[in-house]
Amino acid sequence: MERYRGRRLVSYRGAVAFPEGPRDASAATLPPLDPHVIIVFGATGDLSRRKLLPGLLHLSQAGLVAEFRIVGTSLEELGDDGFRELAREACRRFSRHPVSPEDLDSFTRRLIYVAQGAGASGLAAAVERAERELGGTPRRLYHLSIPPAAARDVVRLLGDAGLAERARVIMEKPFGTDLASARELNECVHEVFDETQIFRIDHFLGKEAAQNILALRFANGLFEPIWNRNHIDHVQIDVPETLEVGARAGFYERTGAYRDMVVTHLFQVLAFVAMEPPTALAPMAITEEKSKVFRSLRPIDPARVVRGQYEGYRAEPGVAPDSQTETFVALECGIDNWRWSGVPFFLRTGKRMAEGARIISIAFREPPQSMFPAGSGVGDFGPDHLTFDLDESSRLSLSFYGKRPGPGMTLEKLSMQFSLVEVNRERDTLEAYERLIRDAMNGDHTLFTTAEGIERLWEVSAPLLENPPEVLMYAPGSWGPGQIRDLIAPHRWRLPFERRWRELKATVA
Repeated sequence: MERYRGRRLVSYRGAVAFPEGPRDASAATLPPLDPHVIIVFGATGDLSRRKLLPGLLHLSQAGLVAEFRIVGTSLEELGDDGFRELAREACRRFSRHPVSPEDLDSFTRRLIYVAQGAGASGLAAAVERAERELGGTPRRLYHLSIPPAAARDVVRLLGDAGLAERARVIMEKPFGTDLASARELNECVHEVFDETQIFRIDHFLGKEAAQNILALRFANGLFEPIWNRNHIDHVQIDVPETLEVGARAGFYERTGAYRDMVVTHLFQVLAFVAMEPPTALAPMAITEEKSKVFRSLRPIDPARVVRGQYEGYRAEPGVAPDSQTETFVALECGIDNWRWSGVPFFLRTGKRMAEGARIISIAFREPPQSMFPAGSGVGDFGPDHLTFDLDESSRLSLSFYGKRPGPGMTLEKLSMQFSLVEVNRERDTLEAYERLIRDAMNGDHTLFTTAEGIERLWEVSAPLLENPPEVLMYAPGSWGPGQIRDLIAPHRWRLPFERRWRELKATVA
């Protein structure tokens, strides 16, 4: 367990003493929440407009939060009316659900704005006003939708304003850029907040499909017995993006694809794939099993990494003409434990690629000997795969060989597929940020990263960060540098798919 001496974190055996309690996907059995004042730093920014404000509106519409007030703060001098109009436009434009004028009116009446120039006293006054409107002693939730470099100043501001009590803080990625900076940031945050108050967010783990990994593995007798090195040949986690860096070039120059995506997102997904069965479906138990995966990760070998940069990146505003920042990275990593010894995990992500996707692909070992005659088709299409699509529709597919109808014994690759759309449940899903915000309000750390976990990931990344391979150019709209084929050989990357997902249309009630 972990505890604190003063403000300092003291670890025992690597576990974290987070509040226990079962998680349940049914809204009817979700634990009730206390009233909250939600303080959004960077409230006028892109993340706030696209995800946070529409997400909070939907949580309110769905009855999944108690009474609340939102205090927005940013550099702009807006006032309450200006912020409310910004929120109206954001919710109309980006909400995934129908929004009535009455819903918008009810939501925006709960919004307050204070400019960051007002300082600690101005922020404290705005929070006090919101708490007075709610009555009682509501909890406080801070969402730091700001550049990582600004996080230290905001945390100190909250400490100076005396606003750390009854509070939790959501921190956006990346959490540091190497081991030293992550430790420094953890030290800074721990001066104001206990570890149990800190929620380092990864929106990938908030997706329905990511949590379906746990359900599929641990609720069924079919998969867990074969979820090991004896039956799994290799694993791929693939997150290509079609978007260019664009306005984020300044940020990207300081981070690159590895820091931005692999440490923060892909390694977190890897932990869900590779973790041992937890003792309970509870935050502390799941967090401990994820931490064991991180502790078992082998240091990243730069020789097993391909770094790329799309042609034209150096012409983006704010990018150095000789920039060596990677916009693409593919790598092999391994886990040193009994379950996964010898099983390679291949991770790939990049900007300006041929398609956008979020895929986890489990490749099973092929039979040791085939009784089928030459020309039957066995082995022509590679191993069987279990594939998770981390799209909001939560699709999964199991591929296998089956006999082609007709005379003779000719086999072809078939697949069984499932999507929430097929059972008309897609509308029941929460968007990733909605789920994670509610979990933070509830004090549930299941889908968040600990200080120990993030520092361990930077530790295994040190060999690559200290000795990165050269950056290779790739054409926009491609799948990255050609060297990625050598990296994964004798296997093949699963994207693009030979067999596409079925096109499904939701049934409108």
